[in-house]
Amino acid sequence: MTARDWAMVLFLGAIWGGSFFFARIAVAEIPPLTLVLFRVAIAAAALHIYLAARGPSFRLALPYAASFVALALLNNIIPFSLIFAGQTELGAGIASVLNATTPFWTVIIANAATSDEKLSWNKIAGILLGIAGTAVMIGPGLLAGIGGPVWAKLALIGAALSYGFAGVFAKRFRQVPPTIVATSQLTASTLIMIPVVLMTSGAGNLFVASPPVWLAVVALALLSTAFAYILFFSIVASAGATNASLVTLVVPVSAIVLGAMFLGERLELFEVGGMMLIGLGLVTIDGRLIKRR
Repeated sequence: MTARDWAMVLFLGAIWGGSFFFARIAVAEIPPLTLVLFRVAIAAAALHIYLAARGPSFRLALPYAASFVALALLNNIIPFSLIFAGQTELGAGIASVLNATTPFWTVIIANAATSDEKLSWNKIAGILLGIAGTAVMIGPGLLAGIGGPVWAKLALIGAALSYGFAGVFAKRFRQVPPTIVATSQLTASTLIMIPVVLMTSGAGNLFVASPPVWLAVVALALLSTAFAYILFFSIVASAGATNASLVTLVVPVSAIVLGAMFLGERLELFEVGGMMLIGLGLVTIDGRLIKRR
């Protein structure tokens, strides 16, 4: 990756780390599926305003309508729902660390589904380290009943797996402007989630939340979704799905710092150990540091 690609990855990691912080605040008062709807709807509206003012035309998305529905499911609806459900029980820090397994799934899926991102020895070693790190994070808590319920941790792993499929699927949009990709998937997500939320929660209590929670929702939608996805698809187009997924190496740092400073969170010792293994696995997959050494 170029220096510009790395700068975008680091910036995006900080922004997405904030998404776990904002979500942890919001799920205290807003049900997970309703929060998914607010996140995608507000972000989609913001991006439509951006396109109307700056271009390009949203009509560019129409030939890819069916593909954007699939991307909406893989990159928004499924992972957001699983993350928000898991964060009803888990703090921002541990949620972001489990989400950091995304590159391992991306590497495996990209190897099977693409011709230009095949497995190498460093990627295989990185995957094994990532699996070990995930086992360390989940195993002791399962045995001792600490660190949050196992189902919540598995929900975050499921979200990471969905992101892995989305990262590879998103490569087909390389010729589409990133703003169009981001706006289209969020628009499709909104159209899908409106009937889902109305059927599951009704319309009566949709807007019942305190002002701090609404601030978190707006930040989650505008900063950590609308703006963040423009960055993400720019990285995918420029550096590939696997390199784009390395953003999850930065996300836990941002989420852990915010959780510790403002939410009083702390990680268990075994969770820190698992995080270190996951981080080492990501560095191994990237391979650049090993080559320089």
